[in-house]
Amino acid sequence: MPRSVLPGVSGLSLCVPPYRVHLGEWAKWVGAKPDKVEAVVGRSFRVCGPQQSVYTLAAGAVLDLIERYEVDPRDVGLLAFGTESSTDNAAGAVVIRGMLDEALQAKGLPALSRSCEVPEFKHACLGGVYGLKSAVRYLHSDGRNRRAIVVSADIAEYERGSTGEQTQGAGAVAMLLDAQPALFEVDLSHSGSASAYRGLDFRKPFARHFAEGYAVQTQRLHDFPVFNGKYSTLCYVDATVHAIDDMFARLGGSRQAFFDRLAGVVCHRPYQHMPQQAVAAAMVWSMARDPEGHAALRDLCRGADVDADKVLAQVEASPDLFEVVRREGIDADPYPDAMAAARAYRKAPEYQRFITDKMSFGDGIVRDLGNLYTAALPAWIGAAFEDAHARAVDLSEKTILSLGYGSGDAAEAIPLRVVPQWREAASKLAFAASLAGSVDLEQTQYEALHDGHPVELPPVADPSFVVERVGNRNEPDFADIGIEYYGYRAPH
Repeated sequence: MPRSVLPGVSGLSLCVPPYRVHLGEWAKWVGAKPDKVEAVVGRSFRVCGPQQSVYTLAAGAVLDLIERYEVDPRDVGLLAFGTESSTDNAAGAVVIRGMLDEALQAKGLPALSRSCEVPEFKHACLGGVYGLKSAVRYLHSDGRNRRAIVVSADIAEYERGSTGEQTQGAGAVAMLLDAQPALFEVDLSHSGSASAYRGLDFRKPFARHFAEGYAVQTQRLHDFPVFNGKYSTLCYVDATVHAIDDMFARLGGSRQAFFDRLAGVVCHRPYQHMPQQAVAAAMVWSMARDPEGHAALRDLCRGADVDADKVLAQVEASPDLFEVVRREGIDADPYPDAMAAARAYRKAPEYQRFITDKMSFGDGIVRDLGNLYTAALPAWIGAAFEDAHARAVDLSEKTILSLGYGSGDAAEAIPLRVVPQWREAASKLAFAASLAGSVDLEQTQYEALHDGHPVELPPVADPSFVVERVGNRNEPDFADIGIEYYGYRAPH
């Protein structure tokens, strides 16, 4: 009997700001080595213009998705918004809906259904994945005769001079979901989850805005995080391997056989090297977890001069990272030997082949996106399918492993099963085309735009959606202080 079809994704669309910073040039501005920065981080990142926000980017991605995939807006029963860049703690996806309805009316199209649900999902970089899972569950239950759209959008920004500055970015990715998808199914029955409180890994507490010395050179509304680099990297690895553990508890069978038959791996990507580091660690952890992998692990450790028994013990212990940090300090590492084995495995010829064969799809596109937080994983998914289609790779009925991550605290490992007819939907992707029309910023322009100072910017095509003004009245009979008013500009 043919297996039942699972809900999944039928199309994706990307929206990024036009202003671009080349990391090679940025490295020269700050006295870093361009080759090293580009190898570790990527090629460029995007910066929002003065009239752009996370909501305008999200609306741009959804409008393009509706038009590109010829969606009847009345069929959409769920519009979910994943972000950590909200500027309103009460309204979320409904703001995007308002912009869309105005644009759809201007185009002579029907508005979204009045019965459309409009939730927002927040959890660092994982909000979009939680939105995706919610949409799949919606289509599997009360939304069986409807369609769903999940849009992930963020503005990743860091204070100038901080260690995170090169990992900035801005953009949105919208995903169209159906009960019978045209691109890939989302296999939640075999997915894995992990969460644990990590304390001070990556946070955005309101109190930081009132702390003396916080971002004193920035004159505009900003959202720079509080983070701890080495600890944050360890949290990414730890959360990812635990989500993969949970996935294998549902999948069963040989871990190595699963990795061997994968068509690809796509991950949350804060910068170029992070996914490669995390997946290498996941494969070392899998060698330790699976008795069939112990011989390979011992061979790896022998060549790297690492004690294999210590690796096995550290993986088995599965310590609470936050408790270790509170006890031993921020530089504590409960996995010194396991991480040393992972570093050695990253250099192994078999892992380099794994990267080339299974993690290179879409690489040419994502290197120019920067860090998109919640949109980083969906962006890699879309870029990978566009690249595979361009290369005429046969993905039909194969599995791609997606790894989502929300800084410090949570991760998701979700198998995506490519449907036989995927090529038609993939042919409509235009991620590479969405990057066209960019304008490179000079150092003075970037710094002024980043810090909120007046500056003459190079001309760009008008965005579809803009922040027209921000309310400032706070009177007994009328208040709109801080509320953003949006507008739609029809293309000329």
